[in-house]
This record gives sequence, structure tokens and C-alpha cells, in this order.
Amino acid sequence: MSRLMHVMHGPYAPPVPARELVAVSADGARLHVEVHGPEHAPAVVLSHGWTCSTAFWAAQIRDLAADHRVIAYDQRGHGRSPASPACTTDALADDLEAVLAATLAPGEKAVLVGHSMGGMTLMAASARPRFREHAAAALLCSTGSSKLVAESLVVPMGAGRVRTWLTGKILGSRAPLGPVTPVARRILKYATMGPGSSPVMVEACARVVHACPRAVRHAWSRVLELIDLDYGVREMQVPTAVVAGTADRMTPVVHARALVAALPNCVGSTELAGVGHMTPVEAPELVGSRIRELVAAYAVGTEGAPGAGGPASAGAAKGVQAAEMAENAEIAENAEIAENAEIKEGA
Repeated sequence: MSRLMHVMHGPYAPPVPARELVAVSADGARLHVEVHGPEHAPAVVLSHGWTCSTAFWAAQIRDLAADHRVIAYDQRGHGRSPASPACTTDALADDLEAVLAATLAPGEKAVLVGHSMGGMTLMAASARPRFREHAAAALLCSTGSSKLVAESLVVPMGAGRVRTWLTGKILGSRAPLGPVTPVARRILKYATMGPGSSPVMVEACARVVHACPRAVRHAWSRVLELIDLDYGVREMQVPTAVVAGTADRMTPVVHARALVAALPNCVGSTELAGVGHMTPVEAPELVGSRIRELVAAYAVGTEGAPGAGGPASAGAAKGVQAAEMAENAEIAENAEIAENAEIKEGA
């Protein structure tokens, strides 16, 4: 089981859940689940990515739990969920179904949010009965459905067989990550975060990633190397929004654009200038606002009321788009300032 190394103070310190439970997956795997916020509030389910844990969602949980019921769980082998020899996309889908069954009433709807491998979890489960029963809408953050290693930009060289081979070796390494040192922070920031990421953001991500046992990290890297969930994207009939960072080296924006083109019901796409792979940590307010928008539009309200797809929600969408443009411009400016500062420091 993973060591718990998350930060203890500040905006990325995980809040204390209202309750905790264990969901049992189809093969008997036990999954640590946390529930935050009011019991009868609109529900949001958070599915984290490779080498992460529920702690990765600390900023979103803290914000949303004021008026949402936020359900977060540790993928098998991550956080407080014990490791399992079954590391497959089917297992990811089974686990999500188990969490939905354990936390939602029959027919209850929720907005499902997945980051990186968590987004792939949603794709893998998209045709499953419980997904279709409970998903009101979905948000895919910094993720892709196939060709992950071939498209990765972690190795700074031209695309081709050599880069793909090197990337696979690096991401699939069995080497321990060791303690969180200044060198480790710089490596993590280069590989997974944008140039404007603050030291607080980098520290929070490093603590979470370094807590993942190397055997678990390696086992899931083999799955991600060969993953092909293009069929799952085509099965995602629920309204789905996509968020990606333009400085993402792990799942570059080419993946987000492919998702937008293939999703049957894409309801929005946001590309964050200068932001890397860790969008929920690097742009917490924007990710939180996207989740709120999906809840308001698809998980609450009645026919003809604001948030139910009528004229009022169309007007709100225009306001959201204008705010999004302003926020993207501010993020781009901050990223440029940070990058220039790094260049000066290096000089």
C-alpha cells in the first residue's frame, strides 16, 4: 500500500472527509473511498491518475465540498487502496462501477471527473451499465485514449521509434523515486508541470507521486503504454467537457483535440496556455469552475429551468466562454513571466 506523504498545510493539504468507506470491486479488490460535503448535495465523483491518490484533488475537494457531495477514491495500488495483480483497463472500469454502487443511490446522477489515467477510467467504463445509470456529465482533464507513449514529449527529441522506446523505458522504470529532493522536484516539474507552476504546486505533486510504490508505478505504466480506449470515447454519450494544458508533455494537447473530435456529445474544450499535465493542481480554480458548470447544467435543475439546457443555460455558456478567455489570457501571461524569469536565472 502507498505511503501517505502529502503536504500537511496550505491549499493542497487534503481536507478531512465527512466519512470513509471501502468499495469492493468485481475481483475482490478493496478501494479506499472518501465522501466530503453535505450528504444530500449534488454529487461529484473524482478519479485520479497514474501514481496519484485522493490527495491530488485537495483543492477541488476543499472548494466543492461547501455545497456538493464530493466522492474521491484511490485507484487500486494507489493511496490507501491495496495493490492488486489485476492491472487492466477492465479493472479500472470495475473499480469505478464499485465506487458508484457504494456511494450513490439507484438512479442517482453525478458529474464524473477523471484526470489522466482517471480520465481513461471513465472511457473504459463508458459503456458499462452503472456508468450510464449514474453519469450526468463528465470532465476529462489532461488525458488521452491511445498512443500515449508515442505522442509523449517527455523525451526532447523528434517523434519516431527511438523517442517512443526511450519514453517507454523512462516511464516504465522500476527505479525508486526516493525522497523529495530539489533535483526530484525539478525533474517532476519538467516532466509533468508547466513553467509557471509555483513551488507550492510542485511540492504538492511531488509528495503525492513519490508516495506511489514503484511496483505499482511500473505495473500501471505497462498498461498505459499499450492502452487503446478509442472505442470508449465513442461510447461516452453523456455531455463531456475536456481540459488540457498546452505545456503538457505527458499527454500533449493533440490528445485533447482528438477527444473533442471523437466525443459524441462534447460540450466544451479548454486549452490552458502554459499549463502542464497536472491541471487540477496547476489551475485549480478553472477545473473547479468547470465541474460546477457541469453540475449546474446537467446534474441539477428541471426541464426549462436554468441549468437544464434551456435558453438560460445557453446565455450562461456565453458568459463562461468570455470568462474562460480572460482566465486563459491571465494564465498565459503568468506562464510567460515565469518562463522568462527561469531563462534569466539560467543565464
